[in-house]
Amino acid sequence: MLVVNIEIGVVGPHDLVDDVAAICEEQPAVVAHRFDYDHESQAVGLVEARAGSVDAWLFTGVVPYGLASEAGALTRPATFVDYTGATLLQAMVRLLRDGHDVSRMSIDTLPSADVTATLREAGVPTAGVRTLPHQSGVESAGVVEFHRKARRGARGTGVAVTCLSSAYEVLCTEMPVLRLVPSAHSVRIAVGQLLLHADSQAQEDAQLVLGLVELPGGDDGLSKEANALAGSVARYTGDTYLLVTTRGPVHAVTGGFTSLPMLRRLADRHDVVRVGFGLGRSSAEAETLARRALSRARRLGDVAAVLSLRGEADIVLESAVPVAAGETRLPVLAQRVGISVSTLERLIAAQEAAGAEPLTTRDVAARLRVQQRTARRMLHRLELAGLAERTGNLLSGGSGRPLTAYRITA
Repeated sequence: MLVVNIEIGVVGPHDLVDDVAAICEEQPAVVAHRFDYDHESQAVGLVEARAGSVDAWLFTGVVPYGLASEAGALTRPATFVDYTGATLLQAMVRLLRDGHDVSRMSIDTLPSADVTATLREAGVPTAGVRTLPHQSGVESAGVVEFHRKARRGARGTGVAVTCLSSAYEVLCTEMPVLRLVPSAHSVRIAVGQLLLHADSQAQEDAQLVLGLVELPGGDDGLSKEANALAGSVARYTGDTYLLVTTRGPVHAVTGGFTSLPMLRRLADRHDVVRVGFGLGRSSAEAETLARRALSRARRLGDVAAVLSLRGEADIVLESAVPVAAGETRLPVLAQRVGISVSTLERLIAAQEAAGAEPLTTRDVAARLRVQQRTARRMLHRLELAGLAERTGNLLSGGSGRPLTAYRITA
């Protein structure tokens, strides 16, 4: 079931936003807000200014999406319209109709492999085609220069194909140039995947969370903390109290499952404070996980908080146990996440090798030689522990599950 009345912020240049938003609104549950810009560099400011007014973001291309993602501005589900496949084929038909040689093109932003595969499937020779795939740090001036060099290499017979409106405005006075405009089919694919992602996020936020809180000597201060979590509290047994809430408020208060400020506040009033959170699909499952989390918290010490999830390792939200002198940071982080030190080292090495670029589940699976579902589980654990951040989904233009992209910050 899709999210009801989902509000999507459509971000892109003036002449594309209305058309893309109109296709979004073909879905009866969607309200599209139009956020257009004069230059792609303005995308980050638009997203940051409107972050609280939408449920999800749809960018008209990968460039503004990449800028917003790299700036850490995406706090809602987000994706972009993929220009490979139908969009690229549509552009080739137009170029052929206008008499251009599509075997002598320069194309920016699109992945080289996707361009080559599309052209070969259409029977177009690719030896004379030059590509400049999207990468962080590439600006409009660099894109323009790429096309100029390609034009000189083609002895003045080539045609430029660009995804950037700012590059198009410069190049149109110098050479034959076509600006890629997303096909309606590509937009519909992106919208469908975005709605599924947003619906999944909404269902996650509504998941039940039960907390078992040990407070010998009374519940002084706990009721106030429960209110901050949009939950309720009642005595469970003896000195243990039951806190009932949902995932969304817990995720927000804990800074994305990275800490638990309420633990420190309660520790100011109590010598012993142990918290076990269970996140489950039913009250029985959440209670079982909360019991497991509380048991783990007891082993950590008098002041500790642990979160247990279905099918995941326990996440230590906070503990008063100090790191021993001379102890390295990695074993502590590995224990917190529930993976081995060597695996964490390999994950960090994979991110270092990728530089500023995010890692997909496929990247990690290939690097660590594990299945994608295993890689997905590792990255999700890192995210919950605050050691990785999700930067969005990468669409390939084909069918199947989008690849989730993460940046490891450990």
